[in-house]
Amino acid sequence: MSIVVVGSLNADLTIRARRLPTPGETVRGDRFTVSAGGKGANQAAAAALLGANVDLIGAIGSDAHGEMLTEVLQLVGVRTGHIIVRHDHPSGVALIAVDANGENQIVVHPGANAALASDDVVGVLTRTAPAVVGISLEVDVEVAAATARAAAESGATVVVNLSPFATPPEDLLGDQTVLVVNEREASQLIGTDISALPDGKVPPALRAAGAGRVVITRGSVGALVVENGLLTVVAAIPVNAVDTTGCGDAFFGALLWRLDAGDSLADATATANLVGAYAAEGHGTIGSYPTATELGRLNDRWAVPAH
Repeated sequence: MSIVVVGSLNADLTIRARRLPTPGETVRGDRFTVSAGGKGANQAAAAALLGANVDLIGAIGSDAHGEMLTEVLQLVGVRTGHIIVRHDHPSGVALIAVDANGENQIVVHPGANAALASDDVVGVLTRTAPAVVGISLEVDVEVAAATARAAAESGATVVVNLSPFATPPEDLLGDQTVLVVNEREASQLIGTDISALPDGKVPPALRAAGAGRVVITRGSVGALVVENGLLTVVAAIPVNAVDTTGCGDAFFGALLWRLDAGDSLADATATANLVGAYAAEGHGTIGSYPTATELGRLNDRWAVPAH
């Protein structure tokens, strides 16, 4: 079995401070790091570290950041042969501020990520015929839609992370597509505050928005899984959060890993919760993600079944 992730690669420029600045304010930082990131890179790395066979399709510039991104991904086991080097664009960059409670503010410049084209992706999917295809929206939404169409036509399980949020084209979602959103993104999708809906109203609201199989992440509250019109609550994992940057990507990569292994959506979500919780207790993104061995040691401490 195999996974293809289509998404962004960014150099993460991170400053840690006691608190985040308010608009117009300057605060003193305590630590500065440059590391590999971007939703596509993070998600692919999370799955590869857990033992999945993962190819990443994305774009970088011909610069030092691009070289660093490729080297880090290769070190964690991601296959990088389908990453395109664009000489006319710099690599993407994310400016990240993290406070003492692990909360963050992020500004992203897409760089080469914005130059990824549908043709760069569709041909690869046709040749590789992956079992699972993960897509996030730090690439052009039309590229994401073309990827979803090609993946579905090849018989792959299509998993879409609607982040950062954009109104999805009609052919991006479908009954068999697995949609992964947080509560804010789910609310934007259906046009109302999803946290205010009774549980029984959540599946019909998502169906009306064109989504059939959905995972809604809720941070410290856990996750909701909607499948076949039924709602499953997946319990939260208690953590002492150090840095929440990239936790959603760790969750998504782990979800791809378990879906590729044949788990049900609810069971895959429970494992993904565990991986996201692990990531929250470390600094940064890829460097805070667990291997399968590390995850196995956590099962007695944290494993919480769906109910």
